[in-house]
Amino acid sequence: MDFKSLKEFFTIENILMLLDEYADLGPIPGILLPMIEAIFPIFPLVLFVMANAAAFGLWKGFIISWIGATLGALIVFSVIRRLGRQRFFNFLTKHQKVKKLMNWIERRGFGFIFLMLCFPFSPSSLINVVAGLSRVSKQQFVLAVLLGKLVMIFTVSFIGYDLKSLIYQPFKTIFVLILMFILWYGGKQIEKRIHLDDGR
Repeated sequence: MDFKSLKEFFTIENILMLLDEYADLGPIPGILLPMIEAIFPIFPLVLFVMANAAAFGLWKGFIISWIGATLGALIVFSVIRRLGRQRFFNFLTKHQKVKKLMNWIERRGFGFIFLMLCFPFSPSSLINVVAGLSRVSKQQFVLAVLLGKLVMIFTVSFIGYDLKSLIYQPFKTIFVLILMFILWYGGKQIEKRIHLDDGR
């Protein structure tokens, strides 16, 4: 399966079928999907979270996605923190944009990481890697991930909880579209702010 076919496979319907096929394993597939996305960011986290909410219900789906996404972020952070000083990562730490992002994370710590992880369209995988390479404390990162992912995943779970109502209740659809736009716009503004501050 090539990259294009892989992207086309990941629809809400296909993910729900996958979760149904492995329903005997309980919440494990639902945890694994967002966990894998943290390690391989080509996968669609938003769709995984929405599918979990639709398959398991709002609260259970939210908790399952939150556990998976948090575990994935902590795994990436821990591996990078352990191996980050090795030669293999030299090219990353020397990259200008990565260095600037590392400085941002080290200066602003918890607040910046938390804010970035609140938005579903921010580059959270990059944040995990750069935080691992930076000198930010593990405690700050863990707390920021737990709280930031909580906000982001609950928002997306709420949207994915009752997909049918988005078709039959136009006001809910409008609300969801506005919410998604605000989240997208907020993430873009944070990225822009980083670039503006870097240019000073």
